[in-house]
Amino acid sequence: MGRDPKTGGKPGKKRRPTGATSRPRRASRAKHTPGSLGLNRESRLARLTRELREASQRQTATAGILQVIANSPSDVQPVFDAVAERAMSLLDCWSVIVTRFDGEHVHFGAARGALPDTEQFARQRYQSMRPDPANLLGRSLMQRTVVSSVDAQAEPDPQLRDYARKRGLRAVLVVPLLRDDRVEGALVLTRAEPGLFAPREIELVQTFADQAVIAIQNARLFNETREALERQTATSVVLRIISASPDELEPVFQAMLENAVRLCQAQFAMLFLFDGGKNEFRAVGSWNLPPVYSEFLGKNTIRADPMIPLGRVALTKQPVQVSDVLVDPSYIERYPGMVGVGELGGARTLLQVPLLRDNELVGTIGIYRQEVRPFTDKQIELVQNFAAQAVIAIENARLLRELRQRTDDLTTSLEELRTAQNRLVQTEKLASLGQLTAGIAHEIKNPLNFVNNFSALSAELTDELSDALKPIALDRKVRAEVDELTGMLKDNLEKVVQHGKRADSIVKNMLQHSREGTGEHRPVDINAIVDESLNLAYHGARAEKPGFNIALQRDLDPSIGMADVYPQEITRVLLNLISNGFYAATKRKAEVGDGFEPMLSATTKSLGDKVEIRIRDNGTGIPEDVKEKIFNPFFTTKPAGEGTGLGLSMSHDIIVKQHGGSIDVETEPGLFTEFKIVLPRTNPR
Repeated sequence: MGRDPKTGGKPGKKRRPTGATSRPRRASRAKHTPGSLGLNRESRLARLTRELREASQRQTATAGILQVIANSPSDVQPVFDAVAERAMSLLDCWSVIVTRFDGEHVHFGAARGALPDTEQFARQRYQSMRPDPANLLGRSLMQRTVVSSVDAQAEPDPQLRDYARKRGLRAVLVVPLLRDDRVEGALVLTRAEPGLFAPREIELVQTFADQAVIAIQNARLFNETREALERQTATSVVLRIISASPDELEPVFQAMLENAVRLCQAQFAMLFLFDGGKNEFRAVGSWNLPPVYSEFLGKNTIRADPMIPLGRVALTKQPVQVSDVLVDPSYIERYPGMVGVGELGGARTLLQVPLLRDNELVGTIGIYRQEVRPFTDKQIELVQNFAAQAVIAIENARLLRELRQRTDDLTTSLEELRTAQNRLVQTEKLASLGQLTAGIAHEIKNPLNFVNNFSALSAELTDELSDALKPIALDRKVRAEVDELTGMLKDNLEKVVQHGKRADSIVKNMLQHSREGTGEHRPVDINAIVDESLNLAYHGARAEKPGFNIALQRDLDPSIGMADVYPQEITRVLLNLISNGFYAATKRKAEVGDGFEPMLSATTKSLGDKVEIRIRDNGTGIPEDVKEKIFNPFFTTKPAGEGTGLGLSMSHDIIVKQHGGSIDVETEPGLFTEFKIVLPRTNPR
């Protein structure tokens, strides 16, 4: 059937004229009463009141979320929880779920629902889930738009239908969290009855979504600022330690690894140095390292095998990250017997960053997590920054060590030069003084010989005079006076002879003291020269005093070997010290009497580039006030005529000035005296 061209209706039906009012319409108006008008006004008032109350609730909810955002600028979790709770209560939902999206995976944010296991169920469902365009959430994220369903249990997607029936939900609304063109996540709202969400409800959910985006952006900016500040602080701390301890690497490594572990949310860290010659790594620093792994690295180095991350760093000189050591081929297909960080350290994710100097590998910094969680690009960049600082610290320490070594070498050379110069000056002084002393001694010796000779002759003449006067008759008194005078004259002449001999002995010692070293220095067997000196001194003492006896002890180091010395001069020193020891020991025996056994010991010892000789006696010892003077020329404690006071002075000059050694004395009065001689193996002259 066709339509009437005039009326536009069906045929036979007349069209009402425009503007015409039918009678029933007027009758309907005529039926309105004052009472019915009051009911309409009350209905509108109730509707306005309800809308006003809902608007107030929405404003309160919005203000509450903004307050949560202000109170937690670095944490989005309280904001997500507040959004879920308010959407649940204001929109009469069955469940509300907040999700995050990182561009590849969907992650759980927060959840509220009528069922007690809503949050647990949502955590499991949205744990690193890839978005699927076949379901509502996937379409919303990929299309960046609001997606809804009147009844999820009637959707064509079987997975969605099963999920909706299992959870008892019907209506679904998905609102994406949008910031510019970036999708940060989505709000998923459900109801137990089918139907669409009203436009004003969708508008409110979009407001919640905008607030969640603000919270995400604020937290991101806040955390980025805080991380940047923490990194700058950590960098300044490490640089300050490098400046404070330029030659100590351990505190620098400790601070560096500690900050790397803390800022990268790792569990432990290590620093390795690379030995290119041996192609291996050696651990030189660690932080919070598991004890078992620390013990292993303390005893072992790690070969730079390309199958393991350290070897890959050595090969590529680039950072190497292993997301999970338990599935990485470098640990599954490693060589038999190789122990990995997974077994000893419990690590799952690791990062090795090279230490490079002029594109040459110096070592690596390794940080480790005991859970599977890859390090971000910013964290890798941070560790690379620490690696650059480690290279600076290592280079500074190396340069400082070289500078100190060169300074020490120069100081040693300067000291040796000064010593040689002083020894040369001293030798020249001794030579000049020796020549002067020798000249004076020679000049004194001639008149001294005349004094000694004529004194002895005069003593004989005195005897002859006495014999010549005996036949002559003299008065008794005169005879007594003559005898007294000749006796006194003879005694005086004997004293002149005695002191003349002592003076002659002093002159002889002065001549010995003044001459330069006799003979040439040459390598000699130290033990042999000590043993020979002991025998010479002992037999000389026995020849001088037939009743002389003393116990000799020898403790000669068989490894002492040879030393370059003036043999005659060293023998003179040893004979002098041994003779003094004989004198002190026999003197104590004379004081103590029977029951005391005089004893003298000779000890030698190798000191590497030096040799040591000790001469010890159990004699009377040396008082403290005398000990300070024993090396002074002409100082002696022996009675007149028994010592010249030049023996120890001469010994000191031979050992110290001629051989560049040292001579010291240890003594305790009444118990012992020990002289210690230290000589260099190589003569410095």
